[in-house]
Amino acid sequence: MKRKVCFMFINGEIKAPQRSVMETGENGEMILVGVGSYESAAEEAVKLADEGVVALELCGGFGTIGHARVTEAVAGKCPVGVIRFDNHPGYDGMSGDEKWGAR
Repeated sequence: MKRKVCFMFINGEIKAPQRSVMETGENGEMILVGVGSYESAAEEAVKLADEGVVALELCGGFGTIGHARVTEAVAGKCPVGVIRFDNHPGYDGMSGDEKWGAR
């Protein structure tokens, strides 16, 4: 069985989740997932965990609330890590929670 890992990013312009898969040798797979909201992220994370993803890493666009929502959604089925920007340079210094948390 392939070892599956995932990197997930958030961008409000994404209307429906988008996936891309990169083979990382005979036994590995890197899945890239783009979502448009924390709600969509949580839904996709559950699907990924059910598909056997062994590690899910969230981009710096997710704030602490987004990280918590995804972690809660997978309910221990896979670990969820984060790249953290408290003041994201791509969001004019706002955190991911300020940008996406209210959606």
